[in-house]
Amino acid sequence: MARRTGRRPGNQDTRESILDAARRTFAEKGYDGASIRLIATAAGVDPALIHHYFGTKEKLFLAAMESPMDPVDVIDAAAEGDPAEIGIRFVRVFLSIWDGPGGTAGVALLRSVVGTEWTTRLFREFILTQVLRRAVPRLGLDEAEGPLRVSLAASQMVGLALARYVIKVEPLASAPAETLVAAVGPNVQRYLTGAL
Repeated sequence: MARRTGRRPGNQDTRESILDAARRTFAEKGYDGASIRLIATAAGVDPALIHHYFGTKEKLFLAAMESPMDPVDVIDAAAEGDPAEIGIRFVRVFLSIWDGPGGTAGVALLRSVVGTEWTTRLFREFILTQVLRRAVPRLGLDEAEGPLRVSLAASQMVGLALARYVIKVEPLASAPAETLVAAVGPNVQRYLTGAL
C-alpha cells in the first residue's frame, strides 16, 4: 500500500498547529509580513488547509488572537445611525460583547497581553491592523487625525475592559452596562468626533 502524501488530515491537532504557527509568525513578522504561505510552511501544512479551516488571513488572525469579536462588527454597529451618537453605540456594543460569552476569551487575551513582549507585539498588531486600519475609513474619519482619534477611543475601551473584567475594580466591575454607556460614551464620542 502506497503511503499517502500531501496535507495533513483535518483534525484538532492540525488546527492548533496552524494557530500556533500563526501566532509566532504574526508576532515575528507583523500582520502585513505574515503570509498564508509562510504560516503554512511554519505549520507544516498546505496553504489550502489554512483556507479550509479559517477562510481568510484576517479570520486566521482573529482566531490566533482568540478575539472575542471581530472589530469590524463593533465598528459597523457604531457607525450605523446618527454620527453624534457613535460613542454611545460603540460603548454599548463593546460592553454587550464583554458581558456575553465572548468576555471570557477577552479576559484571557488581556491577561496574556501584559505577560510577555511576544504577546504584546501580537496585541499591538491586532490594534493596528484590525482596529485602527479598519475603523478610520468605516467611521468616515479624516485620514490625518483618524488614527489618533481611534487609538484614543481604543485606549479608553481597553482601560475599561482591564479595570472592569480583569482587575475587577469596584464599583466599576458591577456597575450596570447602561451606567457605563452613559459615563464613557461621551468620552469616546469626543475622541472620535470632538475637538482634540
